[in-house]
Amino acid sequence: MEKGTKSNITGNQLEVTIKTVLTGKGFELLNYRVWEKNKEKYGEELLLENVPFTTIYEHKGNTEFLLISKKYDLRIRIECKWQQVAGSVDEKLPYLYLNTIEAMPENSIMILIDGAGWKAGAIKWLKDAVKQKKYTTEDTKNKEIFVFSLTEFFTWANKTFNK
Repeated sequence: MEKGTKSNITGNQLEVTIKTVLTGKGFELLNYRVWEKNKEKYGEELLLENVPFTTIYEHKGNTEFLLISKKYDLRIRIECKWQQVAGSVDEKLPYLYLNTIEAMPENSIMILIDGAGWKAGAIKWLKDAVKQKKYTTEDTKNKEIFVFSLTEFFTWANKTFNK
């Protein structure tokens, strides 16, 4: 199996895990574009997938999920990144980070990042950039960005949705 194919499969497994956890917490899974056309048909506890936004390059982009909860007063865009084997994906982390602060419209964004193939220092750089609010402006300083491993995501979901 080629590296790209293997990466897609393992990345999809991360997304399936997120779907499983959040639908198990009572969220309804829908495609964003279906929901957007018929919002009144659906509830208020939603996990929307394939969520569009315009990137910092002014291109069309998609994020894996948007979690919306009236009950928990949440609206969180969720971006999933899995790197099982060494590659160049980690070089895209600054682009991802800039998109979170400049292009994604939500004020809360979660980056799920896991796998053993990340270059040394890549995840630390991302977490430090988020913590130090690097490159933020007056307009973007109030964004809340979380960087979680899969284990940290499980902990967050269990604490957040067991209230």
